[in-house]
Amino acid sequence: MNKEALFCDGTEAYVSQPEPEVDEWIQLWFRTAKDDVDEVLMCIKDESFPMKKMISKGAFDYYCIDWQLDTEEFRYYFKILKGEEVCYYNQWGARDDYAEYYDFRIVPGFATPEWAKGAVMYQIYTDRFCNGDPTNDVQTGEYFYIGDQVQKVEDWYRYPQPMDVREFYGGDLQGVINKLDYLQSLGVEVIYCNPLFVSPSNHKYDTQDYDYIDPHVGKIVTDGGRLLEPGEKSNYHADKYRIRTTDKENLEASNQLFIRLVEEIHRRGMRIIIDGVFNHCGSFNKWMDREMIYDQVEGYQPGAYMSAQSPYRNYFLFHNNNDSEWPQNASYDGWWGHDTLPKLNYEDSKELEEYVLGVAKKWVSPPYNVDGWRLDVAADLGRSNEYNHEFWKKFRKVVKDANPNALILAEHYGDPREWLEGDEWDTVMNYDAFMEPLTWFLTGMEKHSDEYREDLLGNADNFVNAMKHHMASMMTPSLQTAMNQLSNHDHSRFLTRTNHKVGRVAELGPEAANQGVDLAIMRAAIVMQMTWIGAPTLYYGDEAGVCGFTDPDNRRTYPWRRENKEMISFYREMIRIHRENLALKKGSLKMLKWGPGLLAYGRFWGDEQIIVIINSADELREIHVNVMPAEVKEGSNMARIMYSYVEGYIGAFDEYVVKDGILSLMMGPKSAIVLKNKKW
Repeated sequence: MNKEALFCDGTEAYVSQPEPEVDEWIQLWFRTAKDDVDEVLMCIKDESFPMKKMISKGAFDYYCIDWQLDTEEFRYYFKILKGEEVCYYNQWGARDDYAEYYDFRIVPGFATPEWAKGAVMYQIYTDRFCNGDPTNDVQTGEYFYIGDQVQKVEDWYRYPQPMDVREFYGGDLQGVINKLDYLQSLGVEVIYCNPLFVSPSNHKYDTQDYDYIDPHVGKIVTDGGRLLEPGEKSNYHADKYRIRTTDKENLEASNQLFIRLVEEIHRRGMRIIIDGVFNHCGSFNKWMDREMIYDQVEGYQPGAYMSAQSPYRNYFLFHNNNDSEWPQNASYDGWWGHDTLPKLNYEDSKELEEYVLGVAKKWVSPPYNVDGWRLDVAADLGRSNEYNHEFWKKFRKVVKDANPNALILAEHYGDPREWLEGDEWDTVMNYDAFMEPLTWFLTGMEKHSDEYREDLLGNADNFVNAMKHHMASMMTPSLQTAMNQLSNHDHSRFLTRTNHKVGRVAELGPEAANQGVDLAIMRAAIVMQMTWIGAPTLYYGDEAGVCGFTDPDNRRTYPWRRENKEMISFYREMIRIHRENLALKKGSLKMLKWGPGLLAYGRFWGDEQIIVIINSADELREIHVNVMPAEVKEGSNMARIMYSYVEGYIGAFDEYVVKDGILSLMMGPKSAIVLKNKKW
């Protein structure tokens, strides 16, 4: 049996309706080598159903079966027979044994937004992207936060300091608006913003008010009030901060500016998703008011820290819950023990649940019209796994009822399968099935730069097995929308990982992150990011050559006027290739060959076939790849559309001929090539 020819996946080429409705009839297809097998069976648990050979095309036969779904998840695999030989096929691929974990899965009624499939996304950490309005900048001494007064950084290009959370560079929504033409020219289709709601930190994962955009990134209409005196540690007299973040004119003006941003994004045919932090809030939050920001402002109810009679008391879990513990009851439950991050107490507060679900609905509805949510530490929400699932089911319903095309994308480490059953999240930030395996293979580094493992550098077996295993946790609609990043705000910059320096900025210093980086390996990673299944997502500045160890060093400012222009041009070309080829957005993926420092795979859709080869080794190689399993026809001419090598890259056309199913070529060290079948 020719096992290399066996193929099936969950794309439209092999499932007539990859996102079917309840009770819908579908067709399932399976591919074998031409005249090679005796029988193909579609199997459900221990039951087998014969498939009919329907089409012979080129080197392949295609078998088909009609099947009616019901309301439940449909799990299936294939059994292929040839004489005494038996082979099983599932999401892992061809196997000699049956492994239930890797069954193909379809959930009737589950669909992810069409616009998000393979979409090129761009993550913006707002304070560090672009300062478009200096009048809203946080002022030095405006308030006290985690051990010291906040600081305005005057030098845009200064490296972040070790305690960076209370330092502000001034990036804002106006800055994003000012750079939309740049992002559009880069080829970005979706902007993902780190949290934008009122918050005292630059990262804003400690929400102060879920109903409003922070005026420090929005618009300050009403200003005034005193700054803190040097050495002053109480925010009771942080009058400027109080006016800026509680005055309704400022809050409404900031929401209006956000509406304008969304409209400008949509006018360009782009989308926007925002960050939702619903597991915990911040100690500044109006429901808690530990800093007594709202205590002196009319129109706000007393916070749970200050008053036993606060309407928000049950929004938080107080371990010392006697009325005598108030005011200033600091015994509340904090996320991971952080008193600046009070954990929200959903199980004991229906009012809290309804409020947050209202927030979820509000921002995907008119007049805000955002296109989806990225959910911070989503698996941590609630105090039990049971409630966590209950909440996300409700969240999905209110969001999808309000905006059926909204994307629900969760931050998650580990197996996400239990949340990706069709009734909770759409997809995840793709650590397990993209960032981590890719990083180990190309750099040998852990994603925080905390460890270097030479045994994983160039280890193609580890890469392929990790990818196959973790991709099986997701159904095809989730895979096609998964956020595939090289870097983000929680991990070291990928370019820094290429220097193999283990450690963090506090011990190594920021300059070490820039030293010995390998642009050729970075380009190889970009090639894979733009040709792998999923939504390739740039972390702002990656395209400009920004380096950095893990946070806070990964949150350097975008280097306007100091960019690596060649890297930007390369990213622009690879984004164009990704966007122009449907095979790269929605097509099938097939590993063709792998070995030490070598990966070759195909993406194919109808008459469009693309071959990608990565040589991460340090030497020139002659490479021969059987491309027939990627449905490349014998005698085809393959056009080179990108070649990256140590000295740079070439986007110019070159031609390779497939002989006896084999594509042969020479590849330089640390190189990557993308080829496309040439249509006459």
